Amino acid sequence: MGAKGAPSRRRQGGRRLRYLPTGSFPFLLLLLLLCIQLGGGQKKKENLLAEKVEQLMEWSSRRSIFRMNGDKFRKFIKAPPRNYSMIVMFTALQPQRQCSVCRQANEEYQILANSWRYSSAFCNKLFFSMVDYDEGTDVFQQLNMNSAPTFMHFPAKGRPKRADTFDLQRIGFAAEQLAKWIADRTDVHIRVFRPPNYSGTIALALLVSLVGGLLYLRRNNLEFIYNKTGWAMVSLCIVFAMTSGQMWNHIRGPPYAHKNPHNGQVSYIHGSSQAQFVAESHIILVLNAAITMGMVLLNEAATSKGDVGKRRIICLVGLGLVVFFFSFLLSIFRSKYHGYPYSFLIK
Repeated sequence: MGAKGAPSRRRQGGRRLRYLPTGSFPFLLLLLLLCIQLGGGQKKKENLLAEKVEQLMEWSSRRSIFRMNGDKFRKFIKAPPRNYSMIVMFTALQPQRQCSVCRQANEEYQILANSWRYSSAFCNKLFFSMVDYDEGTDVFQQLNMNSAPTFMHFPAKGRPKRADTFDLQRIGFAAEQLAKWIADRTDVHIRVFRPPNYSGTIALALLVSLVGGLLYLRRNNLEFIYNKTGWAMVSLCIVFAMTSGQMWNHIRGPPYAHKNPHNGQVSYIHGSSQAQFVAESHIILVLNAAITMGMVLLNEAATSKGDVGKRRIICLVGLGLVVFFFSFLLSIFRSKYHGYPYSFLIK
């Protein structure tokens, strides 16, 4: 019985081995190699990302904004892996470009980047960089960018969306506005710290000193304080400044004008009703002043009792000022509010 039972056990063992697939060992080996390869690739990505972050942190320790050419842009911004956001200012700061707006925007951008670099919340999740047209022409061509300055946010994951391009023409380039836009796109809140500016305090002190000295010299004759014409001129200056948009310029910080980088044409009037240039507010101020002068001359011609011929000339001059400059003002209004149907003399 023992001799007959031994082959039976061997046959049972053989039957149990037949339940394993004959090709399972190569499959398991292939699966093992694949896991090793994936693990090695993941490790390689982690090492590459660590090197990129380390390099960016080193650059940030030297300066809050680092300049990039085409190769650096493709390596640190376009190419994965990346777990950080990048704010890039595309500009043209070379003197031959004559881009005054770029220099003004660069000053605000520097204030913003310094505020982030020296804040307690600084980390490796957000960096500030710059691409100059003369150093990265290929980058401008790659992004189909034809104007400067332009601010863009490149998120840690995915491609930039439309909202990742800062609306400079409508909002302006003040550091506070840029910080608000960055907070919306990255959830990183930057408190802007501006360097102390004593020019306003010095100007106020000089003005007070001048007025005080004038009052002291005229202390025996202060009738000029009751001069209605003088107070009327001061009031008009304040009204002209406020109605021309000076306060809007102070809050939003728009550029003085816009120069087209392709044809060099300079625009002093913004084409949108939601924004304006500093030069545009100056033009509006002059137009309002000219219209007011025309109205004053018309009033003078009607109320004075001088020579009739002289009064007629004053009346014609005043009427001409009102008609011409109001037509000019209306034409600017039409250019900003597209579709406005009315015009007068000048279209």
